[in-house]
Amino acid sequence: MLGGLRWLALEVKSLDRARRFYAGTLDLPVERDGDREVVLRAGETDLILRRPREVPRGGVHTHYAFSIPEDEYDRWWDRLSREHDLEEHRFGSAKSLYLYDPNGNCVELSQREIKGEGITGMFEVVLEVAALDRAEAFYTSLGFETVDRGDDRRRVRLSGPVDLELWEPQLGIADGRGGVHVDLGFDTDDSPGVAVDAVLDRASEVTMIGDDVRITDPDDHVLTFC
Repeated sequence: MLGGLRWLALEVKSLDRARRFYAGTLDLPVERDGDREVVLRAGETDLILRRPREVPRGGVHTHYAFSIPEDEYDRWWDRLSREHDLEEHRFGSAKSLYLYDPNGNCVELSQREIKGEGITGMFEVVLEVAALDRAEAFYTSLGFETVDRGDDRRRVRLSGPVDLELWEPQLGIADGRGGVHVDLGFDTDDSPGVAVDAVLDRASEVTMIGDDVRITDPDDHVLTFC
């Protein structure tokens, strides 16, 4: 139903300051540089930095994760620790470092058994939701699979074209929070209409954008099916 994650959009106050962080500090290549938004590339996914002028605005205080080759982790730690307060956590044998961008988004760089150099992609996004059962049912209808739950039953991890974590309001690792009004774009395996039909009765809004379809989920996150 859904293919890869095409984009994640973040709301920023200053495009210049956000661009410096992502293009300068994290070495993401800039694909498009405008006065309303900047588009950078993380593997197959666009990271969009957007001034809040219209809907969809982009996510606020969003926690999300980039993948890096495991043998580059120490280099990233040494480099980023010079100017940023970092926090480290282990997941089995893999390590992740956490830092904050200028707009309060919690950015994770995580070791992966992958080839390449630098940031190779985006593999996880955390969404804040008001009712976990409702959000889980919505996203599993789109083909996501539940793979883990928090001990307190207030968070759930879903596997799909990107890993989604659904959190009721709380603080996570490195005091990260789930994003609000997050804007995500997905490629579709069939047609956008198939994905829309799966959640049409639960979407709060549906809008045609050319050949694409934009829907708003029950927690005001915006999904575009391309």
